[in-house]
Amino acid sequence: MQGTVDGFSYGLVTPLVAYFMACLGGALGLRCTTRSMLVAQSWRPGWLALGSAAIGSGIWTMHFVAMMGFTVRGTPIHYDKAMTFASLAVAIVMVGVGIFIVGYRGARGTALFTGGTITGLGIASMHYLGMASMSLDGKLEYNTVTVGISVAIAMAAATAALWAAGQVRGFLWSVGASLVMGLAVSGMHYTGMAALSVHLHGTSVPATGDTPASLLAPMLIGPLAFLLLAGVVVMFDPLMVMGKPAVVPVEHKPGIPAHTHVRHSARRLRFRPRRTVEHRGSRTPQNR
Repeated sequence: MQGTVDGFSYGLVTPLVAYFMACLGGALGLRCTTRSMLVAQSWRPGWLALGSAAIGSGIWTMHFVAMMGFTVRGTPIHYDKAMTFASLAVAIVMVGVGIFIVGYRGARGTALFTGGTITGLGIASMHYLGMASMSLDGKLEYNTVTVGISVAIAMAAATAALWAAGQVRGFLWSVGASLVMGLAVSGMHYTGMAALSVHLHGTSVPATGDTPASLLAPMLIGPLAFLLLAGVVVMFDPLMVMGKPAVVPVEHKPGIPAHTHVRHSARRLRFRPRRTVEHRGSRTPQNR
């Protein structure tokens, strides 16, 4: 028996909140990735790891906020907690691999393509592993073509986001990139949901149980708290917000002469002959 699927049981509330979470995670992750390209080599792994966790947590939170509005008429939905958190780990690890590639090799050419592909596959893997964590009185089936389109959207979105992170054009640039990334990730999610069909087993078990919101809400506390802490880090780091390098300029390092001093010395050498000529000219009448 074909089940009636409803992905918007709360109206536009869950899609909008899910989109906001994807944008938040993307914005924090992109700023951390950008920051890693502007700091000393020893600090780079920390910023890249923070960016990976922010993007992975944001995408994972976006997915399960959207799933709060997902219902199947005639059967309750339950979630396997171990598989649910495994999907979070997959998202963070695979996004991290892609971000580290771009962070060390640059957001161009083969490195960008490889990093974007791995990151996009991580987003898609998180989505379908999260879907596999559902248990209900029925069988989930997917349209292969639509699934392929959703994976392509995820890869394109990840590649575009990593390219934007490598441009280092300031805060507003990253905000715009995160909005596009959030839209692409949300589009990937609902494209994947459009590929889903549910065939109910038709057993006589009554449709009782907890709602998806009551099951998923406790799981979202941890990732939401992490995104909040990551947001605090960004807020209290003005160099990250403005996108300016934190590396000490060469002229400010001890033991290296400043460029300004070199310019002054050049000016003195340039004007010294003139001062000497004028000085001699002023002494000529006195000698006479």
